[in-house]
Amino acid sequence: MQKKISLLLVLFLSCYQFIDAQIIADPTTWTFNASKLKDNEYELKIHCSLKPEWHLWSLDPGGDGLLVPPSFKFTKNPQVLIHEKIKESGKKISKEFPGTDGVTHFFENEITYTQKLKVLSNTSIKGNVNYQTCDHSQCLKAVDRAFEIKITDAGDAKLDSTKGAETLVDTTPQAVNSETKIEDTTHPLPITETIKSNQTSTPTTVSEDHRSNIILMLEGMGGGLLAIITPCVFAMLPMTVSFFLKRTKDRKSGIKVALQYSISLILIFALLGLLLTLVNNKNILYEISSHWVTNFFFFIIFLIFGSAFLGAFELTLPAKWSTFTDNRANLNSWSGIFFMALTLAIVSFSCTAPFIGGLISEIGKGAKIGPLFGFTGFGMGLALPFTLFAIFPQLLNALNKQGGWLNAVKVVFGFIELGLAFKFLSNADLQMGWRLLDREIFIAIWVVISFAMSLYLLGIIRFSHDSELPKNDWGLPYLTVTRLMFGLTTMVFAFYLIPGMWGAPLNGMGAFVPPMGTQDFVINSGANVSGSTSNIQSENKNRYAEDFKIYEPEVVKKNGMNTYYDYQDALKASKEQHKPIMLDFTGITCVNCRKMETQVWSNEEVFSRMKNKFIVVSLFCDATQVKIPESEQYESTFLGSRVMNLGQKNSDIQSAKYNSNTQPYYFFIDADEHLLAENGYKYDADPSKFVKHLDVVLAKYAALNK
Repeated sequence: MQKKISLLLVLFLSCYQFIDAQIIADPTTWTFNASKLKDNEYELKIHCSLKPEWHLWSLDPGGDGLLVPPSFKFTKNPQVLIHEKIKESGKKISKEFPGTDGVTHFFENEITYTQKLKVLSNTSIKGNVNYQTCDHSQCLKAVDRAFEIKITDAGDAKLDSTKGAETLVDTTPQAVNSETKIEDTTHPLPITETIKSNQTSTPTTVSEDHRSNIILMLEGMGGGLLAIITPCVFAMLPMTVSFFLKRTKDRKSGIKVALQYSISLILIFALLGLLLTLVNNKNILYEISSHWVTNFFFFIIFLIFGSAFLGAFELTLPAKWSTFTDNRANLNSWSGIFFMALTLAIVSFSCTAPFIGGLISEIGKGAKIGPLFGFTGFGMGLALPFTLFAIFPQLLNALNKQGGWLNAVKVVFGFIELGLAFKFLSNADLQMGWRLLDREIFIAIWVVISFAMSLYLLGIIRFSHDSELPKNDWGLPYLTVTRLMFGLTTMVFAFYLIPGMWGAPLNGMGAFVPPMGTQDFVINSGANVSGSTSNIQSENKNRYAEDFKIYEPEVVKKNGMNTYYDYQDALKASKEQHKPIMLDFTGITCVNCRKMETQVWSNEEVFSRMKNKFIVVSLFCDATQVKIPESEQYESTFLGSRVMNLGQKNSDIQSAKYNSNTQPYYFFIDADEHLLAENGYKYDADPSKFVKHLDVVLAKYAALNK
């Protein structure tokens, strides 16, 4: 029970952690040229330059056999004859990487590939190179890069009569087995053309997306495991496992059926995730999950389920749904077992829906294929106990002695879901500017809910469907130490929130409560970042400033930083003031954005640099309520829709120009939109790292503007 409630509180405090990832551009630059050696013999040189910290695998990469070496294919041309195997040159590094077996071989900085060939007459040499780039912690997806080199100095040698459709000839060492010879002829001085490959190819998915997807899967698994201890799922667990073991001829068959049942559960939720993945094109799922209508819908859903968990009523889906699937369920076929799993998914919907709703909200801030990973993880977490209890049936006896603690968990879930319901309502309220849940009102609601949950855990308030507390040797009811500790913890949490009703910053929870701009009454406006008590607020007259006034970070309001909210305005200000630009891609409902503002921006060294040395522009990517003039609206190729509001405009800028789609993310540019740092800066609550990054940017800007 202790572990289950601990997981519950962790879920409550981390429900809105957003996963962020950036799309990394190809770190390579390729050049292709051919030079005549003698007569009709040519040497093709393919040169690759890599950005620092990145490398290409050698043609013989070593390792565990799973590494992707470069490969070269030339379009078959009767006028071009391959002379020998391709060779690589450069400073080869041999090193053993974690996660690979054995020593690997690779090149950093630059590498040159040399291909000997014979050209019979003026022609074009076409082909492509397939390669994968990696740094010391991640690898990009392997990509193809096409090239063409024109040969204009080959003379008028007799043409080869071989004709036919063009095909690709692989010239990697393992593919070339022989050498073709041809009669030598004399030609004039060489004339060659060097072509630099186009670097504006479609961005590849970076491994940070991969890590985000893994985290989403783990979060989904956590949600699935937590869903197990809800009453409508937990009650099905021993009954279903016993059914497997009793209806099969032996234990081995029972375990087999349990595995099929678990795989079916995973498949059901994976299919749901796949469906969401298919609609998660561009920023659609993000826009849906961050829209005020979606947040208001989740408020209603969580309010209903929270009330149901507290015992107000019972929630069930239409009986005909479960009857339809149950009639098709049997142990004689995989399809029958699949329908048994589908029956569980339908019957348990009233308990799993809140977890699924929270997962959808989380996925909306993650990677594009996040739904598939998140829901697959949820199915894995939900299915795991069914397999374990089938393998270890002796645990069923302990499971059947659960007593009244299960209902206590259900009630605690109810309180938590009420708290989350008002968080969703707060998101919608902030986006639309209704001012229904100003900061002090929201905090008051959470204080009351926390106190009520504390009183319940301490046994002071009870519900009609609660079991009796355990009794001691004298027949008197008592609290377990574990329940007492959780009751006291929630009470401490309530007391911690109370000062926030009068303007306390609540740095520990500042990212979850509404911004200070919605606070109607503050006892003390507080000190600025340098420690003085002076208040130097000034009116911000920049475009859209009035629309974002209530969302402005407290450190900005107290210390008078002139924030911009429009991309073009920031470019103009950068030219006029001769300062670099800090692009702050943020969101109204972004929890990690608020954490960066309260924990990093408030640092004296960070803020002094931001205020005095940068043009700071906050670009809210979910500000759909702020309309832009019709004359500024346009069709977005990236989003595939017309940009009509500021949120869409900022989202399009972040995605199309900077290959990123998560918040918070910071990019640093000059007035001509040149990046001043190779990579953007993602969420990291360490002020010292941010200071170092700002200093690197300032040094680069100074070097470019001497």
